[in-house]
Amino acid sequence: MIARISGKVVKQNQNSLFIDVSGICYEVLVPAAIMQKIDKELDKDIPITLVTYHYHNIEPARSVPILIGFINEIEKDFFLQFISVSGIGPRAAVKALANPLSEIARAIDQGDISFLKSLPGIGQQRAKEIVAKLQGKVGKFGLIQDGALARVPESGSGIEEEALEVLVQLQYKRPEAKEMVRLARERAPNITSAEGLLNEVYKQKVKR
Repeated sequence: MIARISGKVVKQNQNSLFIDVSGICYEVLVPAAIMQKIDKELDKDIPITLVTYHYHNIEPARSVPILIGFINEIEKDFFLQFISVSGIGPRAAVKALANPLSEIARAIDQGDISFLKSLPGIGQQRAKEIVAKLQGKVGKFGLIQDGALARVPESGSGIEEEALEVLVQLQYKRPEAKEMVRLARERAPNITSAEGLLNEVYKQKVKR
């Protein structure tokens, strides 16, 4: 399984990048919301590194390998949550994720059906299914600062430190992030995961 890819971009389409890796060129599909961030800083003379989701599209008489690219693990995590909804496959998700991921996460958390059904390929019924499946589970993704090309670390030492490092990599200033984590821990002392802390941080943020 291909989990990460690094190389120079030799061609760019609306929803894909062609990346040369030591003479082998890979096409990587990229959701529009993420492509917009890449566009801001893309330099085709400098190698790019993407976290990837690798799957096989099974068709009659053939199996086609597909790569979908993300700037960091938290974006990939959101994508995996999104495709856990019945009827939303990887290609449909690439098409649907056209708005900033933080906006989509907030719409899910708030049950905003009107916003969700405006996403490409997502109708009224599918929007309801997204809310039913994911509401209350995607708070941390609402903390993504979508204008930033930030890479999120994959691990940390202790849940507070892990949550802190995620916030810092999402371009929150360290003192601010530390206070956000401290307050979240005070409000919910029984939380046992960094994801839970981040969801608590998000809940407080939207109340302001």
